[in-house]
Amino acid sequence: MTQRLSPRQILDRLVAFPTVSRDTNLPLVDWVETYLASHGITAHRHWNEDRTKAGLFAHVGPMEPGGVILSGHTDVVPVDGQDWTSDPWTVTERDGRLYGRGTCDMKGFDALSIWALVEGQARGVRRPLQIALSYDEETGCMGAPPLIASLQAAFPKADLAIIGEPSRMKAVNGHKGGAGYRVHVRGFEVHSSLLPQGVSAIMEAARLIMWANDRNAENRAKPASAVAALFDPPCTTLHTGMISGGTAHNITAADCRYVMEFRVVPGESPEDWCQAFEAEVEQLRAAMQAVRPEADVLLERFFDVPPLVPEAQGTAEALVRRLTGDNATHVVSYGTEAGHFQAAGISSVVCGPGDIAQAHQADEYLELSEFHAGQAFMEKLLADLI
Repeated sequence: MTQRLSPRQILDRLVAFPTVSRDTNLPLVDWVETYLASHGITAHRHWNEDRTKAGLFAHVGPMEPGGVILSGHTDVVPVDGQDWTSDPWTVTERDGRLYGRGTCDMKGFDALSIWALVEGQARGVRRPLQIALSYDEETGCMGAPPLIASLQAAFPKADLAIIGEPSRMKAVNGHKGGAGYRVHVRGFEVHSSLLPQGVSAIMEAARLIMWANDRNAENRAKPASAVAALFDPPCTTLHTGMISGGTAHNITAADCRYVMEFRVVPGESPEDWCQAFEAEVEQLRAAMQAVRPEADVLLERFFDVPPLVPEAQGTAEALVRRLTGDNATHVVSYGTEAGHFQAAGISSVVCGPGDIAQAHQADEYLELSEFHAGQAFMEKLLADLI
């Protein structure tokens, strides 16, 4: 019989694949697919457009609806410029911690999910158990929607999904949604002494950024809804964290590029915020082109993350609370793929080992105790499905 690897052995294999979002994840997918096949589990792929990456999904147990999905992403953020004290692509155990890129976010949960799927096959679960491993989560959760669609087309619809982002094994039933744009403002260069005859891309971009600042002030000032009040901050936020442009201090800028992001509380629509931004862009474009027809504002929408809305008597939350004993209310301001599962009609909750504060950091780590708690959770889940 093929050896069933421990969660730690699987984690060691997963971390060894440098699946930074800008690169391929196929060597990791190949390994997982081969390992599952060695235990009689057929995995399926959803490819990206150029077939450089793939999401992976699989099913064990009876081919019937009502199962449980374990959801994780395979990509990690870069280590470039970070000061690591050990090899980021090797799991290093010291002082009760497992160091390595992705141990916390979120290959620790991926390893536990792969282990649980193989155990579920061996133990003969009577309720279906599925796994969904995505790509491009770190660049905007773009790999999740087509993966979910492929999974639902291949298998009977699951009842609930557990998205294993680091939550200290607490049941997170709500998070903000999000959307992001890459903005390219194209101006027209003239000497700055002739300012009215040109269009400064930087100064025009500043109008859009000021629009965002004004919306932030309005959002902070208005009363928070009951759901929004659970969050810190208790409102939708708009943010620009990167900007570049210009040629010289005495030339109106020909180009300005920046990123605009929205973090939207449940109860408000990311799409409504995007439409409001695009309407503001349209007004600015018209004003710019009245001076120079060549001027323009180009938008590239590069991520969309639906909010995770707390569910009244949600089946996913109920299961996780029963298995963990956690009865407190937890929400987070970052986004996850849980919103996509919920939007697809699947009850969803976030619950996984680790602390989000360790994600993306140099010397990223997962507490060994958290990893063990994750395995104990999977043992309880398997017992519940048998």
